Amino acid sequence: MPTWSWSSWSFRFQLGQYVRTSLWILPVLGLAAGALLGEAALALDDVVGIPTGWRYTTTTASGVLTAIVGAMVALLGFVVTIGVLVVQQATGTLSPRYMRLWYRNPLQKTVLSLFAGTFAFAFTLLRRIGPDTVPDLGVTLAGLGVAVSLVMLLVYLNRFVHDVRPVAIADRVCRTGLRVLGVSVQAQGRCVLLDERDDGPRLEAPARVVRTEQGGAVQGLDVAGLVRAASRYDCVLVVAHRVGDFVPPGSVLLEVHGTLRTPAEPRRLAGLVALGAERTVEQDPAFALRVLADIAARALSSAVNDPTTAVQVLNHIETFLHGVGRSELRGRHVLADLDGRPRVVVPGRGWEEYLELGVTEAREYGVGSLQVCRRLRALLDGLLAGVPDVRRPAVRRQLALLDDAVDREYPEGFRRTLARTGDRQGIGGGGSSPDGPGRPDAGG
Repeated sequence: MPTWSWSSWSFRFQLGQYVRTSLWILPVLGLAAGALLGEAALALDDVVGIPTGWRYTTTTASGVLTAIVGAMVALLGFVVTIGVLVVQQATGTLSPRYMRLWYRNPLQKTVLSLFAGTFAFAFTLLRRIGPDTVPDLGVTLAGLGVAVSLVMLLVYLNRFVHDVRPVAIADRVCRTGLRVLGVSVQAQGRCVLLDERDDGPRLEAPARVVRTEQGGAVQGLDVAGLVRAASRYDCVLVVAHRVGDFVPPGSVLLEVHGTLRTPAEPRRLAGLVALGAERTVEQDPAFALRVLADIAARALSSAVNDPTTAVQVLNHIETFLHGVGRSELRGRHVLADLDGRPRVVVPGRGWEEYLELGVTEAREYGVGSLQVCRRLRALLDGLLAGVPDVRRPAVRRQLALLDDAVDREYPEGFRRTLARTGDRQGIGGGGSSPDGPGRPDAGG
């Protein structure tokens, strides 16, 4: 039996995820809207006076509307075909994880809805045409709908042609991740975040634990709901897993600490943590970095062998890591109620984990490419100069790992020197000497 109920936050979160990633809900609404607008146009046709030049014969109106109905069905099939091509490219040369973000594309849903609505509008008018009944206003509006549909189709094709490239996808994923990163845990719950120097509540063995029955990836937390529940039960709730972790069935989801004022309801508490089949980006900025790392790794595979694409993706990985490096990161977030009492402990993700996720696979799979080695070094050198002092040791450790990998791969002195030279273009960007200005703070 699932751990959520119809009224739980987890169910509402997953329902919102389904609506945002669904490709059929908005087009169905477009069908309904088109049919309603068609009925409205028929009603107005008897009220509004139509100029003589805008009147149609029965044959002309029937032919125009029939052509519009057929054209809209064909255009719907064309857009669906493009969607299939995107799926094939994403699973073949990009990352299957990217599909989780592509499903949310509002332009594609708008185009599908417009085509479906124009189809329903024209079909509603077509069935009302008779020997003495011609919906002149409706036929004119249907023609206008076709014109708008064609413009939207051109906009969609332009977006598709430009945005299907890996570098454009990497840019979009990077911006999405940085936007999510900017929304702190405190902002999600609109609650008090205790000072980082505060050790938080002294926790002993939990009074009870809340386990998950179905398992899945942690997609999100109702931070405000957890704080309210902890205040109601007069306890401290500890989230056992980070957002993005996969939790097998029967695992501990929440720990309840303290002497409970009233018995806690495990099912209600479990409903404050959303579990699903895969990760989402809403509360998990590392998922965006995971997608970027996947695209770079796929480009470096023997089947694709495209190090230039990997270098372009590393540009956006560097942008993302600079954003993370300037952000406030905590190993755990201790949230308090309005009275300042610690109520919820949420595990966080540190700088080292983001850094490892961003560069490890590119280093391991791309060490055989001079271009990738040089771009990785420039990336780490840039981070070394751009992040706060407290985060530089982690960058130096990654530089040391890169040096070890390069030394193993390139035993010859000259090639090793080339591989250890930072270059923001990989090759051809005027790389600097390993001990020169391309290595900020090299002596530290």
